[in-house]
Amino acid sequence: MRKLCLTGRLRAVSGVLAAGALIVGLSGTAAHASETGALTAAAEIGIQFNPDGDAGQCGGTTGQQWGGTPDFTRSIRFDTDNRPGGCQLAFGVYDPDNTLAGASLTYGFQASPGGDAGQCGSQGTYRIPIQRFRTFGPSVRVDTDNRSGWCNLTFTVSGRSDVVLDVQFYADGDGGQCVNALPAGQYRSAFAGSPVTVGIDADGRPGGCQFLLRLRTV
Repeated sequence: MRKLCLTGRLRAVSGVLAAGALIVGLSGTAAHASETGALTAAAEIGIQFNPDGDAGQCGGTTGQQWGGTPDFTRSIRFDTDNRPGGCQLAFGVYDPDNTLAGASLTYGFQASPGGDAGQCGSQGTYRIPIQRFRTFGPSVRVDTDNRSGWCNLTFTVSGRSDVVLDVQFYADGDGGQCVNALPAGQYRSAFAGSPVTVGIDADGRPGGCQFLLRLRTV
């Protein structure tokens, strides 16, 4: 009789331990799932900005940079004039977790109506690549100077109503060089059905144009 009671108690203890192990296992699985969800990475907007002549015309952060919400990218600065060369400019979106699936972003680059087209190299409209690796679309070339007109840079967003591209564009000298500029810290937002255009008209006048981007969902 004692052996039977002991056996029964051992079975009961074993059952409790097994149940506890199952609960711990399930809790661990849930915690892992929660951690996995928390690791979803937000998309980042990238700017590639390089001089192809006198480097003093292309200020701020040159080379490649990437910025994600809630921060803007670091500033780039247009100060082209009659010095040799200009500034090469391109954009990309790094989206490792495909959070922007269905969205499309473009940048258009055109000389202003009646302006000297030689100031705005590689005119056209280009898709901003949205990829799971860091890459950029085709480069456009800013080489504005004292010739007539300026270069219009236009951003469009389509495909999703919750994707927004914020554009900061402000003058740090003669404001006539930065068409459609706002005061520093203010920005215009491109979203589906509402593009944003800024005009780059840097020349020999004092100062230049500062430019920053931010990509976000709302």
